[in-house]
Amino acid sequence: MNQPNTYSQPNRPEHGPLFSKLQLPAPKAQVIFWSLLVLGVGADLWSKNAVFKWLGTRNHNQFPVIKGFVTLVMRENSGAAFSLFTGWTSVLIAVSIIALCVVVALFLLGNIRHKIAHIALALFAAGIIGNLYDRIFNNGFVRDFIDVVYWPGKHWPAFNVADAMLCVAVGLLLIGN
Repeated sequence: MNQPNTYSQPNRPEHGPLFSKLQLPAPKAQVIFWSLLVLGVGADLWSKNAVFKWLGTRNHNQFPVIKGFVTLVMRENSGAAFSLFTGWTSVLIAVSIIALCVVVALFLLGNIRHKIAHIALALFAAGIIGNLYDRIFNNGFVRDFIDVVYWPGKHWPAFNVADAMLCVAVGLLLIGN
């Protein structure tokens, strides 16, 4: 009587349908995403440091780039876009971490095949990381330095490179769909 040896191979769990169809993005998509993310974060953090250091040596802490239209300024924002949720640092950090996880998961697991979407997700991630870094390492403040006059006497809220990347990402997703 030969009985099957049930101990010869360890029990291996069956993967459900989710993992059996999982396809990570193509290598080219990975290069685009991760390169843009690193370059975007680098550009944001470098620009904040450079502008704040340079403006700190100038009278009035500002410099007109295009007189009457674009000025470099030194502003710190403890809120989100348009200074919403000012002072809610812990909540904004938590929301940023969750948003970053969602964006990276969408890229890695979302089975997205469009180059524009890969670029948009990379810009989202870079923008989130740039402002998250500031919130964590700048006493809850995000450094903004670009001031734009959109109508005589009317200023758009000051922003930074991370904010610009977030806006471009939204635009790309709207155009791409």
